[in-house]
Amino acid sequence: MRRERVAVSLMFFLAGAAVGAWTARIPAIKERLNAGDGQLSLALLAIAAGAVIGMTVVGRLVDRFGSSRVAKPAALAQGVVLIPPGFADGLASLAGALLVFGIVHGVLDVSMNANAVEVERAGGRRIMSSFHAIFSIGGFTGAAAGGLFAAAGLSVQVTFMSVGAVIVVLAVWAARWTLRSTPSPHAETGGRGSGHPRGIVFLGVLAFCCLVGEGAAADWSSVYLHDHLAASAGAAAAGYAAFSIMMTAGRLAGDRLAARLGAVPLVRGCGLLAAGGLGVALLIRDPVAGVIGFGCFGAGLSCIVPQVFSAAGHRDPAYAGRALARVASIGYLGFLTGPVIIGAMAEVAGLPRALAIPALLAAFVAVTATALRTPRPARVR
Repeated sequence: MRRERVAVSLMFFLAGAAVGAWTARIPAIKERLNAGDGQLSLALLAIAAGAVIGMTVVGRLVDRFGSSRVAKPAALAQGVVLIPPGFADGLASLAGALLVFGIVHGVLDVSMNANAVEVERAGGRRIMSSFHAIFSIGGFTGAAAGGLFAAAGLSVQVTFMSVGAVIVVLAVWAARWTLRSTPSPHAETGGRGSGHPRGIVFLGVLAFCCLVGEGAAADWSSVYLHDHLAASAGAAAAGYAAFSIMMTAGRLAGDRLAARLGAVPLVRGCGLLAAGGLGVALLIRDPVAGVIGFGCFGAGLSCIVPQVFSAAGHRDPAYAGRALARVASIGYLGFLTGPVIIGAMAEVAGLPRALAIPALLAAFVAVTATALRTPRPARVR
């Protein structure tokens, strides 16, 4: 399964790189369009709307045709749709380009995770945490590339065209080795019913809380450092870079930490680290403290979502697929709408106070971490 694992890893990497490159150049786009925080949040809403559309469609496509047949063209398209936002000359055209970007990213996100589950099952090992770590590596790489382009004074268009070309090359490579998947046997019949194991929706809420933070770090960390802490364009990209680096380190160690500590203590500790790190940084209001705070925030969030996904999959093996789909869909809604929520609150109370929302949600996850415990099976007479 080595080649198949490499193929999924490439898809996670390129998806993260696209998000990272976009994130790093948000301040330049915001400045070029002379847009306020509220106006920018409306444009970011297009990403959320597009992703919801993509996820709505891709669920049926994956069931009917198999995850590999959906993920391969979506990975190729990811590199292409990164380019148009750089050429937008107004908020309307930016929103349209981001809508398409969101659709493609939503399709790729769900289909590559579905293919990752199939690779995991075929190999007989739990390796989902490593795939999510590679997504973080991709996010760091894309953000670092965007920061270097910004520091060199190169345009947003050059940045997105260069990164997009690399993404297309990686997608072609991944397409050659992707594990061929078969349609679900329940694609036409609808399976054994529409029910879900108990507690699945609340696990989705926990994923939502964490992914609101991921989305906020992706879209607002560089804006916060640049506009509110007077960091340079290159230094502003360091916030998301630190977030991605620490999230990657945490996810690479996540499986071993879970085996040693257990899921509930691990998630509780991670939630407290995320809440405390970002909260203290927002109070200090210094660029260096801001970068460190986003790093702690990334380390804290790193292990939570993989553990939530694992708990959902083991809650009832008969409904594992549907449980994971429900948790993922609720969670990704947080990633996509989180930046919009932060932007709207920033218009009312200012961006520094708006960024306290992800810290409070992380604290909520720490308090409710016991929801990850697997219920004992009912006694049979």
